Amino acid sequence: MAFKTILYQHNYTFEDLKTVLAKASPCRSGDLLAGVAAIDELERVAAQIVLADLPLTIFIQDPIIDPQKDEVSRLIIDAHQPSAFQKIKHLTIGGFRDFLLATNTDGAIIRSIADGIMPEMAAAVSKIMRNQDLILVSQKISNITQFRTSIGLPNSLATRLQPNHPTDNPQEILKIIVDGLLHGNGDAVVGINPASQNIKQHIILINMLERLRQKFTIPIQSCVLGHILDTKKMIQQQVPIDLIFQSIAGTEKANASFGISLGLLDEVYHMGLELKRNGNSRQIMYFETGQGSALSADGHHGIDQQTCEARAYSVAKKFKPFLVNSVVGFIGPEYLYDEKQIVRAALEDLFCGKLLGLNMGLDICYTNHTLMDQDDLDVLLTIIGVAGCSYIMGVPGSEDTMLQYQSTSFHDALYLRKVLGKVPAPEFANWLRQHHIFDDNNQYIIKPSTSKKLAQKLLT
Repeated sequence: MAFKTILYQHNYTFEDLKTVLAKASPCRSGDLLAGVAAIDELERVAAQIVLADLPLTIFIQDPIIDPQKDEVSRLIIDAHQPSAFQKIKHLTIGGFRDFLLATNTDGAIIRSIADGIMPEMAAAVSKIMRNQDLILVSQKISNITQFRTSIGLPNSLATRLQPNHPTDNPQEILKIIVDGLLHGNGDAVVGINPASQNIKQHIILINMLERLRQKFTIPIQSCVLGHILDTKKMIQQQVPIDLIFQSIAGTEKANASFGISLGLLDEVYHMGLELKRNGNSRQIMYFETGQGSALSADGHHGIDQQTCEARAYSVAKKFKPFLVNSVVGFIGPEYLYDEKQIVRAALEDLFCGKLLGLNMGLDICYTNHTLMDQDDLDVLLTIIGVAGCSYIMGVPGSEDTMLQYQSTSFHDALYLRKVLGKVPAPEFANWLRQHHIFDDNNQYIIKPSTSKKLAQKLLT
C-alpha cells in the first residue's frame, strides 16, 4: 500500500509502511548507509505527517516483515494482547503521542497497555516526538525487576560494574570489582565481558565472583557475558550462574548472525531456571541490544535501524529479563555518526524499551573514532538520568581497556545520584551503609583510610 501527501506544493509518495517509518526517522548515518533514509528534511517531515495520521491498527493488519518468513515477526503478532490494546486501538500514531504526553496518563496506565503495544507502534510514535517528549514519557514509567536487588524503582539508579581485562586475569578483575564496590557500583550486575571464549576461564571468573559474594554477603548478581551456547555448557556442569547473557536483534536473520534463535534462547532460559539462583522471581536473563546490529548483519530487510532496535525488545520481553540495555554508541559512527545522533538514539531506545514494559538501562558510550567526547557524554548521562534510566555502566576511568571504547565511570554514578537525588537499589544501599561507604542519607562518605582497610579485606 502506497502512502501520499503534499507538502509545499510537492507530491510525496511512500511505497509501503516500512518506507514511511524509515523516511520519518531523524537522520542517522546507518539509515543513510542502508539507503533507506529521507533524502532531505522536507521528505522527512512529509513522512512524519503521513505517519502521524496512520492508525495504530495498521501495524496489526500490515506487518513490515512477513511473519511466515521471520520468527521475530511471528513472535510480535502472537504476543500482542488485544485486551491491553483496547484502550488505544482507536488512536492514530499522532493521537497515541498525545495520549502518552497527557498529564493524566501516568506510569500505571502505560504499564496496563504495554502488552498491547507492538514494537513498530513504539518506534513509530517516537519518530514524531521531540527529545523532551521522549524524556517526559520515559520518566513516567517504572518497570521493576528483582533478583538479589530490586532494579527500576522510582528515584533509583543502579550500575553494572564492568571489570573487563584484556587477559581475563582474575586478580586484576577482582581489584577492579573492589574499586567499583567502594564507589557504590554493582547493584544491577557485576558483568565481565570475557576476552576469550575459554570456558574454563569463564568458570574461574564465575566461581571467584560467587566466593566474593558469599564471603561478604554482598547483594549482587554476577554474569560473564559469553555466548549463550557457552553458558549452556556451564549450566550443564552446574556452574553457579546468576544471569544468562546474550546480544539480540530485531529480525530472525540478524539473530542468526549472532548464532541464536528464539528456540535456543527458550531452551537455555529454562535450563537456567533449574539452577534456582533467583528466589525472588523468574527473571534471570540479561540482554544487550544496539541500533545498527541488524544492518551490520545484512538482516534489516530494508527497515530503519531504530525500528529494528524496537523489535529486539519484543525478543527480550518474551523471556522476562532481569536486565536489558542498549549499548547505544558502541557500533560506531557508521551507524550513529556523532553526539547528536547518539543522544537521539539513546532517548529512543530508553523510551521504546520502557514503553514496551522492560527494565531499561543504557551503556552511554562511544568509540574513539566517533565525533563525541567526554563533555558530550556528561550531557547525555545527565539527560538519560532525568529520563529515568534504570542503570548505567561503571567502568574504571571511563575507558574499557579490553573493548577499547569510552563509557561511564564509577564516579559518574556518584555524580548522577547526587545531582538528581537518585539512590542505589535498596538491598545494595543497605550493604553500602553497613560498610560505611554511604551514610544513612545514601550519600557517599567513605574515607581513604576506611577504603584501604575494606579493600584489603575484600581482596583476601
